[in-house]
Amino acid sequence: MAELKRCQMLIDGDWVGASDGGVFPSVSPVTGRVWAEVPEATGRDVDRAVRAAERALSGEWGRMTPSARGKCLRQLGDLLAEASEDLGRAETLDTGKMLKETRWQARYIAEFFHFYAGAADKIAGEVLPIDKPDMLVFTNREPLGVVAAVVPWNSQLFLSAVKLGPALAAGNTVVLKVSEHASVPMLEFGRLIEAAGFPPGVVNIISGHGEVGRVLTSHPLVARVSFTGGPETARHVVRNTAENFAELSLELGGKSPFVVFEDADLDSAVNGCMAGIFGATGQSCVAGSRLIVHEAVAEAFLARLVAAARAIRIGDPLADETQMGPLCTEAQVRHIEAQVALAVEEGAKVLTGGRQPSLGGTYYAPTIIDCPSPDLTIVDTELFGPVLSVLRFRDEAEAVALANRSQHGLAAGVFTRDGARQMRVAKAIRAGIVWVNTYRAVSPIAAFGGVKGSGYGRESGFQAMLDYTRPKTIWVNTASEPIANPFVMR
Repeated sequence: MAELKRCQMLIDGDWVGASDGGVFPSVSPVTGRVWAEVPEATGRDVDRAVRAAERALSGEWGRMTPSARGKCLRQLGDLLAEASEDLGRAETLDTGKMLKETRWQARYIAEFFHFYAGAADKIAGEVLPIDKPDMLVFTNREPLGVVAAVVPWNSQLFLSAVKLGPALAAGNTVVLKVSEHASVPMLEFGRLIEAAGFPPGVVNIISGHGEVGRVLTSHPLVARVSFTGGPETARHVVRNTAENFAELSLELGGKSPFVVFEDADLDSAVNGCMAGIFGATGQSCVAGSRLIVHEAVAEAFLARLVAAARAIRIGDPLADETQMGPLCTEAQVRHIEAQVALAVEEGAKVLTGGRQPSLGGTYYAPTIIDCPSPDLTIVDTELFGPVLSVLRFRDEAEAVALANRSQHGLAAGVFTRDGARQMRVAKAIRAGIVWVNTYRAVSPIAAFGGVKGSGYGRESGFQAMLDYTRPKTIWVNTASEPIANPFVMR
């Protein structure tokens, strides 16, 4: 039996356990066994991490030039690319995601840190053409301060990179709270922070359950909270920030529509749909889990899609031939089973899947459900698994209406050869991201975020870095004469 991995948290440059010695187990969905032991941080640990981050703002990090900060970020990106195999394996063991995806993702995410390394010295204020004589007025952009970054278990490296990259490039410090469901890869990632040359306290990484997140997001020294997770937890986070008036951004997942028009390249659309709902076993915030297909091509499209879904190779996520691995937790399986059963009770038809395969563990078969109405509960309930709901439409207006008939608004996919329609529909769909004739593509250059119940604020891209700053306006009186009248505003 493999030796139990014992993890530590990174606080103020030190590797530490919880101050009271508390730990919790991490169960690998790959083996079904406890494989690691993770610190359960206390409120005292959270306070120590936040205060370390606050001190770092006025220490060596605060005195660094933007170019020097950029060098640390570049080094971090280089180290991440080199460590992609080990980090990918740790993430696979902790989450069940396929190794070929986790190691690729770790390697590609290095580009996010490289992007922000190059952007760090591009933050600039401006001289204002002020309407008053003898005044020089300009703005500087300053870091907000201590950032609390909270990430879920899925795609932790990506979701951490889109927070750490812009926050650090702008000169902030960070306390990163990792998911209690899969803490190990992010605690391992902390080793790279040290090696990249970041001073102690600039990045702190803590682990634990809900109370840890509450203490962190309500801490009086936290200036901004960047949260990715579920809507119920997000509501608590919003209330927590009433305590410290921290700025807040939320990325809350979705139930993304995948719209296929009658003129679409069906082979390409099938592959895009497969990537959107069965890639990462459907455990993605942008999962294209609502297929909206034109009635003229629905039967042909579904025949191809069902055949492709049945051919997916399910198995060991560490094996290169595997195309879909297990779900991360048993609770996800139970949630999906209940929602699929309810859909059938409400009149839906299971075209394929709808059960666990004979593999044991937390596996769930690729599932496609034909829904007679958009009113079915499953159509707008995020399942976070490989389950696709199917709706049909007659014309463009109905397609857009069905796409927008959701409490969510993170992403959408549109497949059509008609260029004018591409632009019309992309504009009409209320979502933060629209992919046309492709799906599930990301880049450090492109903003990422949603609308409606999918949250607010944007991550990635140049603007995200500016969002981690505040402008300071500086007035300089250049007149040679003294102030004439102190009782009159100039």
